[in-house]
This record gives sequence, C-alpha cells and structure tokens, in this order.
Amino acid sequence: MTSHERPAPARRATPGTLTEAAFRDLYRRLREQAREAAVPGQGALDRLTAERVVAAAAGVRSGRTVSLAAPVETATAPDSPEPATHRMTAPARQERDEPGLHFARDRFAMNVHGDVDSHLDALCHVIFDGELYGGVPASTVTPDGAGALTLDLVRDGLVGRGVLLDIPRLRGVPWLEPGEQVTAEDLAAAETAQAARVGPGDLLLVRVGHRLRRRSLGAWDVTRARAGLHPEAMSFLAERQVSVLGSDGNNDAAPSAVTEVPFPVHVLAVNAMGLHLLDYLDLEELATACDETGRRHFLCVVAPLRLPAATGSPVNPIAVL
Repeated sequence: MTSHERPAPARRATPGTLTEAAFRDLYRRLREQAREAAVPGQGALDRLTAERVVAAAAGVRSGRTVSLAAPVETATAPDSPEPATHRMTAPARQERDEPGLHFARDRFAMNVHGDVDSHLDALCHVIFDGELYGGVPASTVTPDGAGALTLDLVRDGLVGRGVLLDIPRLRGVPWLEPGEQVTAEDLAAAETAQAARVGPGDLLLVRVGHRLRRRSLGAWDVTRARAGLHPEAMSFLAERQVSVLGSDGNNDAAPSAVTEVPFPVHVLAVNAMGLHLLDYLDLEELATACDETGRRHFLCVVAPLRLPAATGSPVNPIAVL
C-alpha cells in the first residue's frame, strides 16, 4: 500500500484523562522499572550496545540517507514567537569587491527547546518534584549550566536501529488533528499493520503528521493544541525497552491528559525512564522512503553538538536505509 492508498478512517474512542493520582502511580511504576533495568546515571543509553549498532548497520540495504530534521525557522510564527536568529557578520560591503582573501562569516542563536525546531532533550531537561532522572537533585542545574545528566552523556552520538511507526497511516488520515493522542494500542496496532516490531535499544520514531499539517494549513499555537502520545503509551516503550523516543511533534499532546501536569510524556520519558527525546522532527520524507522500501527500520544516527553543560541541542538526525 502506498501513502496515497489509505484505508477509510476508523471511528475510535478518545483516550481518557488521568487523575494526578493515577499519573503518579504510573510514574512510580515506570521509574522503578527503569531503575531495575538501567545503569545508574546513564538512563536507557546502556541498551545502545555495540552489538546492536553493528546489527543496525548490517540492515542497511540501499545506502540512501534521509534527514529527519526540519529547516531551522528564523521567522516569527504562532508556534515560534522567539525564532532562531541568523545574521551575517562578514564580509563588509567593500570587501566583497576587493581583491585578495576575505571570508564570509555568520552568527546563529536559538531557543533550543522551542516548539518548531528539531532538537534533542538531555536527561537534565525535565525537573519533577525537585529531582532529575535517577533522583539527582534539581539544584545541580544552575544559571551557569547543568552539572549532571547533561548533553555530554551523548557526546559520542546516538546510533542504533531506528523504527518508524506511522499513526496517521494506521488511521487512514494524512495527519492527526491537534489534541488527538496516540495510545499504547495504536503503537501495537501500527507494529502489526506496518510489520515493524520495536525492540530493546531501538530509537522509536512516532509520526503524527505534525509537519505535513503545518505545511498544508499553516502554523498554529501548539501550546494550546497539538497531537502527541497519551501518557499510558509509555508503558509500551517500557515493555519494548527502547532507548530513544522521537516524534514530528512535541511527543506530548495538548491539552494534556493530566490536568495538573502539562507535559506528562516528558516527565515519564526523561525523568522517570531515562529516555532521550527528539522533538519536532520532520518524518515526511522518511515515511515516503519506508513506503517505497516496505521496511520500517533503518540505521539512525543522531549527533548533538558538543555542549557539555547543556540541557539539549539542535540536531539533524540521519536515517540510512
């Protein structure tokens, strides 16, 4: 089936909200499971073993490479009130026509954790009840930078088997509408329908169609409404023992399924489970490539910047098919 040959959309129930008590029960359960499975201070990185990297590389068939990042936005938009800035610092006007050697130079600045640019969340990004992942005190994050669980943990990159689960394709629609949520049942159904079993150490990418909707209909205020995962879907990731979660949205839906916790998936993934998150990827070209090859897994390479005390980084992940 191609991306243009989709089944008729199915009627489906809206996932329910969670009380704060139910969310905290889920948080404690996933946190305990993560403590039993992970190396202290590393989160789920220990699942990205050399053997799994070799196996992922051995799965490459065509050598085709696909960027999973969106172009950096420098224009103000409803989802980007403080966009990245890019300006030329050289050459001066007179230098452009002068003989001899001159250099073109530029400067770039961005809000790493904004709502439009593709980025990686480090394990020190999410504070919950005064703690970071693994019970590290939030006081380790200071105005001078983070002192623990920083981007330096992934200075050698995140490399492994990527798996794409395409939820709009599963539902027979081009994209999920803002506010819709992806359940554990959706992820399991996408595995079956798309022949893509998720396993230990995988970099799981969940397409909700955010980028396609934005390009088709224009930007909107995603702080009020966006598609994402339901908190209970994180039990699926815990069962499969994935290492990284990424999406073409924020991973979290809005409005939140937990009134008292605005970003429950971030809390569960980063703070409880020790997963690095990839937010606001662009998965459209990858989805097309997967449709064309009939394979939903690939070698995935994520190389963040070397910012040792940082809580995140812009990234341009690459899928190698």
